Amino acid sequence: MTAADISAAQARRIALAAQGFADRRPTSAPTMTHLKRVLGRTGLIQLDSVNVAVRAHFLPLFARLGPYDRQLLARAAWQPVGKPRALAEYWAHEAALIPVDDWPLFRWRMDEFTGGRWKYTREVMAANAALAADIVAVIDELGPSMPRDIEAALGIVRDKGDAGSWWERGEVKHVCEALFAEGRLSAVRDEKFSRFYDRSERIVGTDIAETRIDRADAQRILVGRAAASLGVGTLTDIADYYRMSRTDAQRAIAEANDDGMVSEVTVEGWDDRAYLAAGARTPRAVTCSTILSPFDPLVFCRPRALRLFDFHYRIEIYTPAHKRVHGYYVHPYLLGDDIAARVDLKADRATGVLRVPAAHLEPGRDRGVVAERLAADLTTMAQWLGLDAVAVADSGDLAKELARRVRS
Repeated sequence: MTAADISAAQARRIALAAQGFADRRPTSAPTMTHLKRVLGRTGLIQLDSVNVAVRAHFLPLFARLGPYDRQLLARAAWQPVGKPRALAEYWAHEAALIPVDDWPLFRWRMDEFTGGRWKYTREVMAANAALAADIVAVIDELGPSMPRDIEAALGIVRDKGDAGSWWERGEVKHVCEALFAEGRLSAVRDEKFSRFYDRSERIVGTDIAETRIDRADAQRILVGRAAASLGVGTLTDIADYYRMSRTDAQRAIAEANDDGMVSEVTVEGWDDRAYLAAGARTPRAVTCSTILSPFDPLVFCRPRALRLFDFHYRIEIYTPAHKRVHGYYVHPYLLGDDIAARVDLKADRATGVLRVPAAHLEPGRDRGVVAERLAADLTTMAQWLGLDAVAVADSGDLAKELARRVRS
């Protein structure tokens, strides 16, 4: 057996640096320049509608920049029509915000999703070509619109007691989703996270919306982007980042390797070959600490999180309460180059309290060190969310010490 090119510890530091966790945080209020720097590292921000503590897409910036004005992200993605925006929403790694300039890199996926991403939306689209044209015409006239706005304009009335009318109302939403998947529509959001559909040309600009990039070229570029955001990763890691098929990713990686965008390496403890991004940094140490979103790009590929950090992570939001191990909506806690704990969080906005229903220490970590740093980071997070206090419940093996540190 030959020695690995990269040790397990080096791989962790490479991955963290690639995601921006080795960058110096701003010493003043973060700006749009800081936001774009983070997007330069991550390439995308995954969206999620759950709002137990804070919507998941706001947390990756907090994790890398510290407290920032959440309107910064809202302005970057959901500016009023006619004003320049930095981000647009599309299917990247699931629903995600991507840099507007990257829109053409997903044209091949939009082509694949012609008629809709899902079987039932394709069926609805196939039966409703005239409705699709009517929806686009309404949006042309009204601008960004919710399905109910479109229904009202088309004279579709929902009768709650009539299943047929309910399905007719549903057809508008399904057709909007299909048009979104195929790139004819994009979307903006309001403060309640409601989606308003609009013509892609008005969201990303006509030049970008009409730009076409050859499928193979786009996938090679996306593989290079994924590798750069990961630092070092397996074929599975790289394919997962933008949800490419293994076959497409394998071909694109071979091309990226030929172009010098990646190089093949071995990593200590990894069974599969890995690919190191050109220019990837290996910092001597990573010293930051932060609370992560369940959908942060550092951990959204669960097998990679296990391989990198020995961190077995599953969302338990859909698990019956009596079967949950760690809590309802649990956040990983990054401490240096290690995921040292996990905390279930809930923003109790009525009382102004950030509640910690459960806190668990990862095996072998120093309870006092972790609790001290986590208590400080929870206090910072509470202040960022406009909450006055942190309250730790007694569930989990870290809870008692964490509560003591929070009180002190």
